[in-house]
Amino acid sequence: MLAVWLDYQRSTLLWKCDALEGAELVHPAIPPSTLTLLGLVRHMTYVEWHWFAHVFAGSESPPPISLEEDLDADFNDLRSCAAPVDFDRYRRQCDASRSICESAGDLDGVAASPDRPVSLRWIMIHMIEEYARHNGHADLLREQVDGSVGE
Repeated sequence: MLAVWLDYQRSTLLWKCDALEGAELVHPAIPPSTLTLLGLVRHMTYVEWHWFAHVFAGSESPPPISLEEDLDADFNDLRSCAAPVDFDRYRRQCDASRSICESAGDLDGVAASPDRPVSLRWIMIHMIEEYARHNGHADLLREQVDGSVGE
């Protein structure tokens, strides 16, 4: 159930971005917010990596988006022409997260990171919550871009 709901949330984010061009994807929210659909996709790419690869699996791989110089680079470092690359990176990160979950087998297995002793179950529930919150933002952003509404 958790895997299905998490994939539903992932699909919803992609659906909110479907058929939009680069400039529409980086159209900011209502000022003073700079939130954008592409920023949400980039943020969730980082969040997928952080919780599944870094925290749970203990991977030493570098993050898909560096936040070293700007803690909000996932939201701020947007280039509309790079949107296809960002979406591809997001999909690959989601695939990696699914693979980590499938390999773990046990939802109650504890994360490899000693700094965050949480279970895979906790991470999956947290990710569903994280997506649900940001998909609410995506609803409003998409409606502002072209009037599209729905789930």
